[in-house]
Amino acid sequence: MNYIEFLKTKIELAVDSGFEVDKSKINKALKPHQADSVAWALKGGRRALFESFGLGKTVQELEFCHLAAEHENGKALIVLPLGVKQEFTQDAANVLGYGRPRYVRTMAEVKESKEQILLTNYERVRDGDIEPSYFAATSLDEASVLRSFGSKTYQTFLDKFKNVKYKLVATATPSPNRYKELIHYAGYLEVMDTGQALTRFFQRDSTKANNLTLYPNMEDEFWLWVSSWALFVTKPSDINLTYSDEGYELPPLKVNWHEIPIKYGDAVDKNGQMSLFNEAAAGLKEAAQVKRESIDQRVKAMKEIVDASPEDHFVLWHDLESERHAIKKALPETVDIYGSMDYDTREQRVIDFSQGRTKLFATKKSLSGSGCNFQRYCHREIFLGIDYEFNDFIQAIHRCYRFLQTEPVVIDIIYMENEREIKDVLIEKWKNHNHMVEKMIEIVKKYGLSSATMEKRLERKMGVKTVRVEGKNFIAVHDDCVEETRRMESNSVDLIHTSIPFGNHYEYSANYNDFGHNQNTERFFEQMDFLTPELLRVLRPGRVAAIHVKDRVLFGNVTGTGMPTIEPFHALCIEHYMKHGFQYFGMITVVTDVVRENNQTYRLGWSEQCKDGSKMGVGCPEYILLFRKLPTDRSNAYADEPVKKSKEEYTRAQWQIDAHAYWRSSGDRLISKEELKELPVESLQQVYRQYSRETVYSYADHVKLAEDLDKNDKLPAIFMVVAPGAWNQMEVWDDINRMRTLNTNQSRRRAQMHVCPLQLDIVERIINRYSNEGDLVYDPFGGLMTVPMTAVKMHRKGYGCELNPDYFRDGVGYLQEAENEVDTPTLFDFMGEETNGSNT
Repeated sequence: MNYIEFLKTKIELAVDSGFEVDKSKINKALKPHQADSVAWALKGGRRALFESFGLGKTVQELEFCHLAAEHENGKALIVLPLGVKQEFTQDAANVLGYGRPRYVRTMAEVKESKEQILLTNYERVRDGDIEPSYFAATSLDEASVLRSFGSKTYQTFLDKFKNVKYKLVATATPSPNRYKELIHYAGYLEVMDTGQALTRFFQRDSTKANNLTLYPNMEDEFWLWVSSWALFVTKPSDINLTYSDEGYELPPLKVNWHEIPIKYGDAVDKNGQMSLFNEAAAGLKEAAQVKRESIDQRVKAMKEIVDASPEDHFVLWHDLESERHAIKKALPETVDIYGSMDYDTREQRVIDFSQGRTKLFATKKSLSGSGCNFQRYCHREIFLGIDYEFNDFIQAIHRCYRFLQTEPVVIDIIYMENEREIKDVLIEKWKNHNHMVEKMIEIVKKYGLSSATMEKRLERKMGVKTVRVEGKNFIAVHDDCVEETRRMESNSVDLIHTSIPFGNHYEYSANYNDFGHNQNTERFFEQMDFLTPELLRVLRPGRVAAIHVKDRVLFGNVTGTGMPTIEPFHALCIEHYMKHGFQYFGMITVVTDVVRENNQTYRLGWSEQCKDGSKMGVGCPEYILLFRKLPTDRSNAYADEPVKKSKEEYTRAQWQIDAHAYWRSSGDRLISKEELKELPVESLQQVYRQYSRETVYSYADHVKLAEDLDKNDKLPAIFMVVAPGAWNQMEVWDDINRMRTLNTNQSRRRAQMHVCPLQLDIVERIINRYSNEGDLVYDPFGGLMTVPMTAVKMHRKGYGCELNPDYFRDGVGYLQEAENEVDTPTLFDFMGEETNGSNT
């Protein structure tokens, strides 16, 4: 396989694992758009139907299960919320003409049943009463329960439904507020591993775990990938322009926000600080208190709305039992349901309201917010309160606001003045939801349902037009580093210094040539197999390749272990480079800040350590792996062009300090712990590291000092101020300034930040130790051109290659600035010229 062929294998769409159904076998009761959706899902085998409310996904789920079970000569299972069971039994019999699906509670009932399609609820599957692996086909109705990756339901379902041949998920509101939740459906459907999809499409915040945003330049590719396994439909013509949308136009929607003012007279004590009122957005405790204290005011507003429209039917949405009791007291004619109510009674009350036999129906979103069809007799809904759960909110609205609704729908939302921020968040999520649906419909219309067309579109993101910028002391190339390194002369580079990407941890560009755009670590090293032999070829004999790496945290909810583990990436790199002929001769450890690391990964938490220390590892340092290309003359192992230093510039004293790292204080005495405690927090980190190097270490004293600092509010939660200093600085570097990167400049310029910037301190030391002035220093993963820029400043020549166009553009700017800085004459240069002139 050549390099281009390898890159083409990266194009990933959901593969078809089902069968082509004969359209004549699809139930004639299905409308054309419904039949097309069923045929598409059966061909894919494992697919998602995200259809607007009222498009008939119930009959589509039933028909998918019927045809898949018939094809496999087995049974099918539909998992659903209990409140919608009646919709499936009625549609199966009255619309499709099939037998009524049976509701089952145990595997014994499953095996004794004669029905082809069986129904159960989510709790039966989650708690182990029903085993999905028994069935040929399954469908999850109102599958939004899967959107939370860390939930018990998601983790359980991921394992229980694995390898079920035909899987369907169906919901009208997939992940409306955060795009990344869509990939949890993909994980369940076995389209792509959740961790892999997260790293492929989402930019990570290097300062905070789980703060992921969709790469702006990956949006089109993300939606193309989603549309290869998920079908978004808002009306029949979205699938085929020839299909009629008659009967599928939504009525007008009017949303009334009713803000109830709060009383400012009572101050609230918050940690010793007085506040005029509780702010609901401050936290769950405050939000709950606001709800409890405002029930009477909100119910009064609800009653006024109901009394103003005595002929209308209303759904009265509430969250608390105390709210339900208050509604019943204010409006005695209200029919209500609640969780502990006998299920048959509850189901009958839902049916009675949906068929217009009762006018006021009080229920919770968790009970009736999904699957119920109230549009035939009701067009009014009142929300007695608000919260951040947009999915539940939008689902509840669409119980009445759906196709076949003949009246304008009126939604009244009651909230307190100190809940304004929650209201603003809900409105913003609503906008995001509408944008997501519009984006998906646009792609379906543009590319249809053909994965071949989508694949052709994705291929266009492969390759890059080479751009080459050369200065007096640098070369910068915008290209794939494999292609650029192949063009370089053999034995032309004096030092290779780079920070290589992870296999699938970060993506740096929307291009299949990107080394970060790989399925896993194994695939990453397959791509590295094309680069590393070229690096060995271009490096001069005897010279050094210094490779900056870090081990990777693997999270338990991705690996299935339930605990964070570590991928020994540095060890895999050593094996890889040695395989290609590099000689490994050492490793420098760069100490990292364990407090900052925990803020990024949440894997080393103090609270978790106290609960069970057995699951706690340690912080991950960074490593500089040192490799050498064998020299021509191996009798003395000197490089063909040695890295030389005069003994005047590199003294015996400095050599001893470098070799043994035995540093004494330059003062008359060591700083005391008492003096340390008096220092400002911003100075503590540097001073304590020096103190630690110069004293005999005491673990007990170290802990005592940290505890004293904590008592005086000088132990920050965002970085570590009392990290122990290293005694051997040849092998362990503990004084790297983690903030000294080109991202500091990028931030000042408000330019794009690099996701993994290389610290300037590291680069300066490596260049100083392993190259001569005038040498050529090459970085195949140039990024913001930190390495070649530093080389120019240190009177070497810099050479960098970068695929990301934004990084490349900014990096060229830094290189030009560095060159101008080096070339700018100083007053001493002019003085030297005058002196030379007078001597001649």
